[in-house]
Amino acid sequence: MITDAAQESAPEQGVLVTSRPLDEYCALFGLTRARLAALIQASSAYRGVYFAMIDGYAVEPDYVERHEVRMVVDRADDRLLGFYALIHEPAELDLMFVADEAQGLGIGRALITDMLDRARAAGITAVEVVSHPPAEGFYLQVGAELTGTRPPQPKTPWEQPELRFAV
Repeated sequence: MITDAAQESAPEQGVLVTSRPLDEYCALFGLTRARLAALIQASSAYRGVYFAMIDGYAVEPDYVERHEVRMVVDRADDRLLGFYALIHEPAELDLMFVADEAQGLGIGRALITDMLDRARAAGITAVEVVSHPPAEGFYLQVGAELTGTRPPQPKTPWEQPELRFAV
């Protein structure tokens, strides 16, 4: 179901995770940073009190230049199904979103597997996650370990689970 970016030129059924530079990928497949931001803004997990976390959030050009951003795209219609951003120093899963309609299909698990593979290849031994509270269960299911709780912050006035993936 998930293919490596090296196989992008050989279309397959299903979806792919891409490691092409985002600008190159966007040019090839018609994606834009606005579509990444739209996926974030459309997330039902951030309705209500949690909306403050993503209110006005945009994926800036320098963000994708500084971090490893990989995505899952439906090959049939180039629909963005999910993406993540891995910060290498210090190692952190900074963003991870799966489209509401794609949840429960294994996209999130595939993104985590890909992220861990990429971290391992980069010599990273652990990846930290400050989680959206409703996502804590997902991260625990895919192998993260709870390490603590981040106290409320100005933009996130609630405690956030802190987790770690051993790579």
